[in-house]
Amino acid sequence: MLKRLLKCVREFKTPTILTLVFIVGEVIIETFIPYTTANLVNQIKAGVELSQLFKTGLLIFGMACLSLCCGGISGFTSAKAGAGFARNVRHDVFYKVQSYSFENIDKFSSSSLVTRMTTDIGNVQMAFMMLIRIAVRSPLMLVFSIIMAFRMGGLMAMSFVVIIPVLACGLFLISRKAMPAFRSVFRKYDRLNETIEENIRGMRVVKGFSREEYEKEKFGTAAEDICTDFTRAERIVALNSPLMQLCLYSNMVFVLLMGSKLIITGQSGIDVGQLSAMLTYGMQILMSLMTLSMIYVMLTISSESIKRVGEVLDEVPALTSPENAITEVKDGSIQFTDVNFKYSEKAKKFALWDIDLTIPSGATVGIIGGTGSSKSTLVQLIPRLYDVTEGSVKVGGVDVREYDLDTLRGAVAMVLQKNQLFSGTIKENLRWGNPDATDEELVEACKLAQADEFVTSFPDGYDTMIEQGGTNVSGGQKQRLCIARALVKKPKILILDDSTSAVDTRTDALIRAGFKTYIPETTKIIIAQRIASVMEADMILVMENGRIAQMGTHDELMQSSEIYREVYEQQTNGGEDDE
Repeated sequence: MLKRLLKCVREFKTPTILTLVFIVGEVIIETFIPYTTANLVNQIKAGVELSQLFKTGLLIFGMACLSLCCGGISGFTSAKAGAGFARNVRHDVFYKVQSYSFENIDKFSSSSLVTRMTTDIGNVQMAFMMLIRIAVRSPLMLVFSIIMAFRMGGLMAMSFVVIIPVLACGLFLISRKAMPAFRSVFRKYDRLNETIEENIRGMRVVKGFSREEYEKEKFGTAAEDICTDFTRAERIVALNSPLMQLCLYSNMVFVLLMGSKLIITGQSGIDVGQLSAMLTYGMQILMSLMTLSMIYVMLTISSESIKRVGEVLDEVPALTSPENAITEVKDGSIQFTDVNFKYSEKAKKFALWDIDLTIPSGATVGIIGGTGSSKSTLVQLIPRLYDVTEGSVKVGGVDVREYDLDTLRGAVAMVLQKNQLFSGTIKENLRWGNPDATDEELVEACKLAQADEFVTSFPDGYDTMIEQGGTNVSGGQKQRLCIARALVKKPKILILDDSTSAVDTRTDALIRAGFKTYIPETTKIIIAQRIASVMEADMILVMENGRIAQMGTHDELMQSSEIYREVYEQQTNGGEDDE
């Protein structure tokens, strides 16, 4: 996992390496300062000349300045390396998500992916900066300080070595208890983000039903769960500081007592300077271990984030383009042969089964059926948003699994049930269909989609800004803009998935009439609840329980399909015949 993430350093290797170099320099200088200071103390005690003291003092000052410069430069380079590393991780994660199929996205959920690209990557960035700076500085300072302590204090420095295993065992036990709590926190972060996302997207519904207090309570419960878990984890982690201070301050008292006794009795070569250096090295060891404990805590928290980000990067897209993929779609003909489909291998029931269907290029096909009859599932197999479980789907006479994905999806335009507009101008949204479309082509597509009239009524016309999610246009306006966006693409296959439900029947009829003149050679598939939207189609499919129950023209189905006839009579007669 770490190896995969470290590949994101890329062009920031130089500042990363420079950080390590200057950190090493800073540590070496800092460990020599107490040694030089001890010599100065001994010189003062011996009563050397002032000029000699001045030289030693100037040397200490120079070393301190050089250490400061090394620390400052390492701070600058580590910040650059850390920010650049995080940018590359976000880049790689976002690009990886773009390669996902619906199956992959369903596995993680959108709220979890948002958490991983924000909170988790923030934790990973902090961990990386600690690893290249503090996590290098502290162990080096610890090792060098112990070496210098042995040089200055002899066997008395063994006391520093004894306490390190004690502290290591304590930290291990603390982290072992804290890790499950941190794992639980990140799962609850996903649920919290899901609550926020759901609330914001459905704000109109929340206010329409006066459910603000319920939503506040739901959010408060999720936030309180996170707070409780974090508090429990932090309580455990907080034990490392008193444990460390108890061990090290006890050790320093031991060094002070033993060193003072040896100096007074003259039983050793230790002098006042060496004792002061021993105390300084003891403080350096203390600070190094305290910093290491802080790093340990941060890495304990970040390890779960590292794992979660790594899962996104390591996820294999369920759908990919094959080798030597076909890069041209001949026409808009479609053929389903012995197709069965379920959303996952674990699913017990097929969403589609026993589908055999041939649609000639340029035909208009209507699809009707009750809720849950898998109408949308059927058309999602055409641009290979999902792969069939059994059988095959062909477009232009070629199995969709043999096409380059971009080529296939470039030939298919879908207007889904949940219409989505993006923040930007109306022109920018329309050019999602064709980035090179001229203004005249945009206007023509909007006229055919019956959108030009309301667009030109805006003060800024086609330069009107669309707010995030298209909240500043009505549902019908949003649907017509999405249809216009699909028309700009001039696809070989156009799929309308109940995408005229928010427009009146007259506008619906005008849109369908525009299809005949603007894209006569395009295969048009219209999923609708209104019989009027499909009755002029060349072929109408009646779907029931994931299979095609009947198919034919309007007149044929009126004779052969009881379901179709009942729906038609209810919609045209208002259900009077049933009464």
